[in-house]
Amino acid sequence: MTDWAQVREAGFAVPEGRPLDELVAELAGMLRSPDPVVRDRHAYSILATWIGRGVLSADELRALGDEMVPRFTDPEIQARTFAPLILDSIVTAGVFEPSWVPPFERWYVAEEDLRGYDEKLGWLHALAHGADLLGALGQHAAVEPVQMLRLGIGRLLTPTQYVLRDMEDDRLGYALAATLTRDELTGSDATDWLDPAIRQLSNPPAEGITPEVTNTVRTLRALYVFADHGLRVGDAKKLTRIPQAEQVKTKLADVLRIVTPYYL
Repeated sequence: MTDWAQVREAGFAVPEGRPLDELVAELAGMLRSPDPVVRDRHAYSILATWIGRGVLSADELRALGDEMVPRFTDPEIQARTFAPLILDSIVTAGVFEPSWVPPFERWYVAEEDLRGYDEKLGWLHALAHGADLLGALGQHAAVEPVQMLRLGIGRLLTPTQYVLRDMEDDRLGYALAATLTRDELTGSDATDWLDPAIRQLSNPPAEGITPEVTNTVRTLRALYVFADHGLRVGDAKKLTRIPQAEQVKTKLADVLRIVTPYYL
């Protein structure tokens, strides 16, 4: 086994004396670990750093992405929730396969375990980690942006017992905002995906405000701020504006007004 703590201390330099594919395979296996130090501090941070630095070739990134996709159906929650983080790094690095998208969509909208932090497993963050990949896909030219916008609202409106915490709603709000920066979106493209929220929030259950309604409202409030102020996309030093910002803000206000009627 490699001394991965030493790799971190050495500035994430690739260890000498072993083939890169063996090192990547070891790290990929560690991403399934229930030990948060092994999985998060070592495996994820090192793999993400190497991917960002261009250590892995396009073929190696593609193979790693193919290895991550089956984990969306893994019985272990930590395996499921760290797969999108690695895929996000891969897509951001410029490698993309259309076959990765449907398994991600199926998992993201259906995942039932939305715990943010667990005392034994550490950070799980299914919704936030999935949001990071959704945002990367939403900005990719080969992915229909409306597809990702619909996925985001579908995730929010899916019944759950979890009220989001640890800024997860902001992570998804940012991903939706980043997707909305796509120039090809028409006014209706940029707003019609919110119609399911209007329908669902207009017919509240007898028990009142449910967790998914709370999650939806908080996320859309964050999105409103991005639409109004702009957002930083990638390494850009300047704010990027949503082209249809005014229409988006008007539609968001229509949605939010349903549950918070003191909005004008």
